[in-house]
Amino acid sequence: MAEPRVADGVAPSDLGSYQYAVRLVLTNDLITATRPRAGALASVLRWADLIARDLAELLGYTLVATAHQVRLLRRLDTLDATQRSVFTARSGRQFDRRRLSYLCLVLAVFQRSRIEISLADLVRSFAPTANAIDGLGFDATITEHKRAVVDVLDWLTDHDALRLSDGSAENWAHDSERGDALYDIDHDVCASLFRPARPIQQLGGAAGLLDIAGISNRRSAQREAAARRARRLLVEHPVLYYATLDTETAAALRGTDLADNLARLTGLVVERRAEGVMLVDPTGRFTDQSFPGRGGAVNRTAGLLLAKIADVLEDPDDGPVLTRIPVPSAADDLHDLLERIDAGMPGGSETRDVAATADGGDDPLEVPFIDRTRLERMLDELYGHFGPASFTAAWQYDRRGLLDTATRLLDDLRLLRRLPGGAAILPAAARYRNISAALPDGARRDGQAMFDFSGPGGPA
Repeated sequence: MAEPRVADGVAPSDLGSYQYAVRLVLTNDLITATRPRAGALASVLRWADLIARDLAELLGYTLVATAHQVRLLRRLDTLDATQRSVFTARSGRQFDRRRLSYLCLVLAVFQRSRIEISLADLVRSFAPTANAIDGLGFDATITEHKRAVVDVLDWLTDHDALRLSDGSAENWAHDSERGDALYDIDHDVCASLFRPARPIQQLGGAAGLLDIAGISNRRSAQREAAARRARRLLVEHPVLYYATLDTETAAALRGTDLADNLARLTGLVVERRAEGVMLVDPTGRFTDQSFPGRGGAVNRTAGLLLAKIADVLEDPDDGPVLTRIPVPSAADDLHDLLERIDAGMPGGSETRDVAATADGGDDPLEVPFIDRTRLERMLDELYGHFGPASFTAAWQYDRRGLLDTATRLLDDLRLLRRLPGGAAILPAAARYRNISAALPDGARRDGQAMFDFSGPGGPA
């Protein structure tokens, strides 16, 4: 089956505008007149019909566009920790289970309310339901419970579902007897934010969230399903490795037309290697993790660690011999994650063996493994070379915490894989082997040294 061509009929002079609109849709969970910025909604609405057609045909996604908002409904092939990043408090802390539960209960209350609601009335409405759930509950005398409510209301406000018209949630958190807040409710936005593909109460486990429904036995239907799955994975993840995927998906990714078509859709650049394929963003506008660059201490430290790791890989005689280990398949990772999620469900679950449907056809991907002690030694060398103050006040006395955070970033970018006792270095890390870190003249601010990176081609 021929690969459907995206942006069909778009003039070359307009292609950049179309791709910009697509990137907005794919990188923002909700687009309104003010979110993520003024003018974004108009940029998307200009191309909404064509984007809806292309995303439905290529990815199986549904674009809901009105005059006031745009929302993309995705179909999930897998679960991973990065999907939690959508639910983040203003402090930068990701929502825990309590906050996610409160968010669902608050949205349920809004369905029964008028156009406005006070915080006190909201708490009186959702508290009985929360207290009826084992292990959840709500107690206004517990600070963490109140902080969770404030984080949820702030998140809804930032997504234009609520508008604070009077009072303060912070005042309520400090004194729930005297403090209060009044919110206007946008029910259309609330309905867009909570659009599950199927009723949550009917799910037997986390696997029910995935698009793993039965596919026709016809060979053409199976190939098209694999191609659609490959497109979705490539759009949603920084890099894909053939050996970690099922045979059908890996075969679809090896076709040049599929990735090239996604490059035309998004404006990104295709990079192919023997181990896999990735879409690279030279503009830094299609990622929530710009790398490399002049980001914070964590971003810079991650780049410096890659440079250290590259030295070890290119000169294996300098130090202990590195062992090579197989990287778990995507199906194995998914199965383990589903089991861990379902372990928290009361009364057990009905987890399906999704791993059995994804048996990779390639030999396992074997990569070098660097133990934790060696990584700590690398960071100690960086601290010694640049000075602790170069890593900002937040990290200059917390080397191990910085190492954990930096390696977690590299894990999210699929440049390495964090494992017990160390990290497996994935092939895509090689594209940063020439990354350089220096302290340019005059690049100091308030006594803090600034790093400058020059890398191959821009952020992934």
